[in-house]
This record gives sequence, structure tokens and C-alpha cells, in this order.
Amino acid sequence: MKVLQIILLSLTTLSGCAKNKNTLPPAKTDTPSTAKTMTNASDTLNYLAIGDSYTIGEAVPESQTFPYQLYSALNGQALSVTPPTIIATTGWTTDDLISAIYQSGLGGKKFAIVTLLIGVNDQYQHLSQDNYKIKFAEVLNTAITFAHGDTSRVFVLSIPDYGVTPFANGQDAVIGPEIDQFNAINKAISIKAGVHYIDITPISREAANDPSLIAPDGLHPSAKMYQLWVNLLMPLVEARLKR
Repeated sequence: MKVLQIILLSLTTLSGCAKNKNTLPPAKTDTPSTAKTMTNASDTLNYLAIGDSYTIGEAVPESQTFPYQLYSALNGQALSVTPPTIIATTGWTTDDLISAIYQSGLGGKKFAIVTLLIGVNDQYQHLSQDNYKIKFAEVLNTAITFAHGDTSRVFVLSIPDYGVTPFANGQDAVIGPEIDQFNAINKAISIKAGVHYIDITPISREAANDPSLIAPDGLHPSAKMYQLWVNLLMPLVEARLKR
């Protein structure tokens, strides 16, 4: 499941990747009268995680990625959750993610919970914030569709600030504010849509003083960092699934 490329190897490498310009068909969300809103703890629950290297967990074992740590934690709370279905690859922009979902063959499938984290490569590749605003809204709408049309099943994570990592080479004063701008976009769209929004960016910045929060590649989060994200996610997801 891992992709061996590293998320931000070089702008030249990333910009050379072919982009599939397909877009998703208009989403069809369930109406309140048909959307499933109740989940019994004894039900077998499925989980979809969509994003980029932060979701696929570049540079850490699969079991230590945040989707798998969340899956394990939920099962530890008497919830029967299947291993996560993941649509994520290192280096993906929001456009790439949309194309991948379109080609995934998952159209029409529904999930008990969906997590979404996307945007760091839009910032890194200097793609426009106007494009990100449009495409993030599109992929969020698709996430809601995957979640039975139920916004309470969707959990958006903010973009981490890689400016504090060794990879950034002291460019935190430039990278950090740009990450904040992209997060302002995804937060506003998420709040307007009524989904859960989990701000993990402050945690990511703790890596400036705690190297153990960074993976051996000097860029991506470590298992310890992902655990801190799950600590924020877990109460919200558990409460939703036990409702």
C-alpha cells in the first residue's frame, strides 16, 4: 500500500507527474429522511480515509499511520471496525485526489466514517488558493456522499505545518503562514458544510522542539505524532459511532 516516493522530493519531480483532469460526477447526497443516522455498537463498521502522504503514512509502518491507529483504538472500545479503506498517495494534490476517487471504483459505496486531509502539496507546488477552494469543496462534498450524506460522519483534519521539519531547511517563516492560509480555506468550507474539523496544525508545530514527532525521513510525522492526532479524533469518532 505504501508508495516509495517522498512527498516533497523536489518541485521538479512533482510537477512532472501527469495529472488526470477527470472530475467527479455531481454528488447525490441522501435526504434527511433516508440517511442512516443511528449506529449500534455491535454493528460492523467501515472506514474510508482519503488524502495524501499524511494519510498513507509515509515513512512509518502501516500499523502506525493515523487511520490504522484510529481503527485499532475504536476496536479497543467495543466497536467492530473493519481495516480502513485508503485512497491516498504521497505527493497528491487536491486535483490528484479527486481523479483517484473518480477512478477508485468505490462509487455508490457507503462508509460509517470518512476522514479527509488534503492540501499540503497544493501549497508546496504553489497552486492557487482559488483552485484549492473549489477543489476542496468538491472533494469534501464527495466525502459526505460516501458517508451516507451524513455530515456528522465526516472528519476533516487540518494541514500540518512541515515548515518546522528539517526538510524545510529553516523556511518556517514562509511555509507556516502559507499553511495557515490554506487551512483557513478548508476550515471555512468544513464549518459551512457542518462536518467535524480537527485542528492538528498546532500539534505538528510541536515538532520544532520535539524531534521524536518527526519520522526518520526528516519530513513526515512519526507514529508518536499520529497518536496525538488520534487522541483528538478518537472522542469525536467514538461518540458518533456509539450514538
